[in-house]
Amino acid sequence: MISYLSPLAGGMIIGLSASMLLLFKGRIFGISGILGGVIKPTKGDVWWRLAIIAGLISGGVIIFLLDPSAFPDHHLSHTRLIIAGLLVGFGTQLGGGCTSGHGVCGISRLSIRSITATLTFIIAGILTVLVFSKWSLS
Repeated sequence: MISYLSPLAGGMIIGLSASMLLLFKGRIFGISGILGGVIKPTKGDVWWRLAIIAGLISGGVIIFLLDPSAFPDHHLSHTRLIIAGLLVGFGTQLGGGCTSGHGVCGISRLSIRSITATLTFIIAGILTVLVFSKWSLS
């Protein structure tokens, strides 16, 4: 039963967080944009971004401490993880945002651009898994 509640609770928290950020700051909850605003800061526009990033990191740490099995060990090398992270960052720039900005906030605003971007993310993810699962088996 608990395995069904965790994703539901997580989705509700993401939706609530996105709604609160839009309501109180007038900003879209896109993690790539939030992180980008810390890397290239604008005066007076950094602290809320740092608070969100700290919340994401501390939330992951808390979940890991409470239930380490929530983070399965895939035995991936650090090199592979770094390459994967760089590819995600490149894709985020190419797509003009990330899944949180387009998928959570854009779709809820019925943005055609975000719907198209999210479908592209999903299709690219599926194809990547198919290619790499075939590649690693041979």
